[in-house]
Amino acid sequence: MDPELLERITARRAELDQLEERLAKQLTKVRAERDELAVAERVLERVSEQIAHERVSTSPLPAQVGGRAIMLIPHRTSDVEESLLPPDYQRILATVRQAAGPVMARQVGELLGVDVSVRAKLEPLRGKLVRLVDRGWLRKLPDGRFTTRL
Repeated sequence: MDPELLERITARRAELDQLEERLAKQLTKVRAERDELAVAERVLERVSEQIAHERVSTSPLPAQVGGRAIMLIPHRTSDVEESLLPPDYQRILATVRQAAGPVMARQVGELLGVDVSVRAKLEPLRGKLVRLVDRGWLRKLPDGRFTTRL
């Protein structure tokens, strides 16, 4: 046998052994990363399901009118008009809009003719103001005053 040819075969075998070792290490890393991605995917699915469930359970229950579900205080969108709000909410919006700036619930009550000295009459008004904030019709400032959205 030709010693030169044998040497080339031996050298090539050593190169292939090294390549096989590097590829085996890479394959191990790839498999580990795939396992991590599978875990991350399962966690993401669980979290997404939990968030969706929480949104459903915390969303307001719609009222029924003529057998159809409606939300009494709809979220403000470009296709929802203020006239769809119940009349008392329309009056509250108009009062806040006519004020010379941000107003406290007590001021809104005074302008609407609510006896603000009676807490039992002021708190329902505050609840309506907050509901209008939650639905995007009003904005509540950090100091507790209410203003129209920009």
